This record gives sequence, C-alpha cells and structure tokens, in this order.
Amino acid sequence: MPANNTASQENIALMRNAFAALSSRDFTSAAEFLSPDFIINLAGMPYQMRGRRTWRKNTETFLNAFPDFQLETQDMFATDDKVAVRFRMTGTHTGEFLGNQPTGKRVDYQSYELYRIADGKIAEEWICSDMLTILTQIGAFPARHLLLMWLAGYRVWFAAGLGLLAGVILTLSLSFVSS
Repeated sequence: MPANNTASQENIALMRNAFAALSSRDFTSAAEFLSPDFIINLAGMPYQMRGRRTWRKNTETFLNAFPDFQLETQDMFATDDKVAVRFRMTGTHTGEFLGNQPTGKRVDYQSYELYRIADGKIAEEWICSDMLTILTQIGAFPARHLLLMWLAGYRVWFAAGLGLLAGVILTLSLSFVSS
C-alpha cells in the first residue's frame, strides 16, 4: 500500500475514533484527538475560534440543545492530511439553541466538514452545517420565508422565459399579420 494511502487510512481511523468518543458523549476523550491549538472554522463565522476548551464549549452547547443528538456518517474520505466527512444529524430540540427556547421539535439535517490532521491529531476543522434547515425545523425561521427565498432565485429565469415567450408570440403575430 502506498505511503499516501496508508496515511489517509490512518487519518480516517483517527476521525472515526474521535466521532465514536463524541457519539458516546465522552468529551474528554474526544478532545484528546484535537491538537492543543485546534482551529475551528465555521461557515458564516467572521473569525476563527481556537482550542480544545472552545470546541468542548461549542459541543456541549449544541448537545444541551439536542441531547438525543445522533450522528450518522454518510461519507468519509481522505487524501494527504485532509479528511472530508458528510454527516446526517438528528435530534430533538429540548434545550436553548442560538437564543431559541426549546420546542420539542425534531431536526434532521446535513453537515459537510473538512478536517486537517497534523502529527496524529485533528489540527483544524471547516464546518458547513445546514443551519437554515435546523432553524426552520425548530420554527426559528418560518418555512414560508425559505420558500420565498427559493423562489426568488428563479425570478430571473422566469422573467427571461417570459420575455422569450412574449418575443415568440409577437414574432408569430407579426408574421401572421404580414401574410
């Protein structure tokens, strides 16, 4: 097995062990997989967060909001010092989350994450979770607003199609009148 493939498999094993510790709520063991100067990059966050303590605080905050949180790894692959992961996460909103009081509603969403491994530890993460889905599912973001946002993305194409249709009708009308 080539050295690169061996390192990739070792990095995947490291990540699986870290996620197993997280899933069993063993935060102390999970944090040991992180480098002391661990870097956290969250989509939409204007700055990086750092350190095991910050990671643990963020994790505990999330798990206090969704204590029955389940993590299902759907894809995991690695190359060189990077491991990419796609998760499905589910849970029930029974604690405060981002200022939103508990609703008892279930959440089911995706997270896309990239990790950098250095010296046998997780050194950095980039997380792009589907926060809009979570907020919609707990009622913090009205579903009708989500639908309107989705439709707004199509208004340019709708207008272009309408213009094209009007042009075709006008051309056919002028052709019929001139005949």
